[in-house]
Amino acid sequence: QVQLVESGGGLVQVGGSLRLSCEASRRDISIFVMGWYRQAPGKQRESVASMSSGGAANYAESVKGRFTISRDNAKNTVSLQMNSLKPEDTAVYYCAVGRSGSAWLTSPQVGQGTQVTVST
Repeated sequence: QVQLVESGGGLVQVGGSLRLSCEASRRDISIFVMGWYRQAPGKQRESVASMSSGGAANYAESVKGRFTISRDNAKNTVSLQMNSLKPEDTAVYYCAVGRSGSAWLTSPQVGQGTQVTVST
């Protein structure tokens, strides 16, 4: 089991920026897909951004051009730079890992979550 610890959430105004970071405990994290899910009140959890061990990134359509995911396999970390934040980005953001691309979608392992609130 991988331990995931997120940091960097908080309150920001519309148009502002936040950076989320996550450190994973396992040294062989390079074999996993890493990234971020989010869940807003009353909505299903959704994949926001993910990155393979090879560096290929995928983004939800709603965040393309505004969010950037990065990953450091040597440090077992993944980060999410969020710019031009909108009220609809308000959610609990979860660092997540998956053993494969399909596992990322069907059974990701997630951290405890960090709240991101975008105020108008």
